[in-house]
Amino acid sequence: MQLMTAGSTWEAVMALLFIGIDPDTDLDHCPAAWVDIDKKPEPDILFQGWLADEATQAECRKNSPDPDTEAVIRMPYRMIDVIRKACDAAEEAARLR
Repeated sequence: MQLMTAGSTWEAVMALLFIGIDPDTDLDHCPAAWVDIDKKPEPDILFQGWLADEATQAECRKNSPDPDTEAVIRMPYRMIDVIRKACDAAEEAARLR
């Protein structure tokens, strides 16, 4: 399965559409993004990033508590284009339903 959007092609494996990894990755620490295009009622965006340190997590909890099923992750600035592509792919998958 392939999705085409804004001149880019993303390949889907199972329900997860891989969007990209950190462009400056060392292949050992790879922040990445996917879209679950089969998720109902709407697609979900998945991120792999670095777990935030305890001080950062504590600061985030002031605005939004995080249960055991959630985590605060840190994404590098250089991932902005990949994150935008993930958002665009999720919107496109929802539109195609």
